[in-house]
Amino acid sequence: MISRISGKIIEKGSNYLVIDLHGVAYQVFVPTTVMQRVDDFSGADHSISLRTFHYLQTDQSKSIPVLIGFINDIEKDFFEIFITVSGIGPRAALKALNKPISEIARAIDEADLVFLKSLPGIGEQRAKEIIAKLQNKVGRFGLIQDRSGKTESIKSKDITEEALAVLMQLEYKRSEAINMIKKSLELAPGAATTEELLNLVYKQRKIK
Repeated sequence: MISRISGKIIEKGSNYLVIDLHGVAYQVFVPTTVMQRVDDFSGADHSISLRTFHYLQTDQSKSIPVLIGFINDIEKDFFEIFITVSGIGPRAALKALNKPISEIARAIDEADLVFLKSLPGIGEQRAKEIIAKLQNKVGRFGLIQDRSGKTESIKSKDITEEALAVLMQLEYKRSEAINMIKKSLELAPGAATTEELLNLVYKQRKIK
């Protein structure tokens, strides 16, 4: 399983990059929302490091290994959650994610069918299935600041610390993140998991 790839971009297509890694070139497919930010995260020598989703695409009698790339783990996590919806596989998700993930997460949370239907390949029935499957589960993705996104692994034990780590990964200032978490816990102290706490933070920001 290839989980990360670091090398130099030697070719860029409409939905893929070719990355040279010590003389071996890998084709990595990239969602539009990620491709739009690739230049911001590549070096002057065109070097880049991507998190990757690796799967086998079955085509009649053969299986083809496919890599899909992301700037950070948060984007990859959203992709992996998105493909849990019935009828949405990796190829469909790759095509559909042509708008900022934060906006897609907001549309899911608010049951915005019009927005979801505007995503390539997503009709009304599929949009309803996305909402039914993912609503109230994507709050932390709505907090992504899509123009930035370098993240590190989360290793905190306490859910408050984990939530703080996620918010700082999403480029919120530490003091701002602490205040967001504190206010959410004051209004709803019963959060049992990091996911619940981040959903509370997201909903509090929406009603400002």
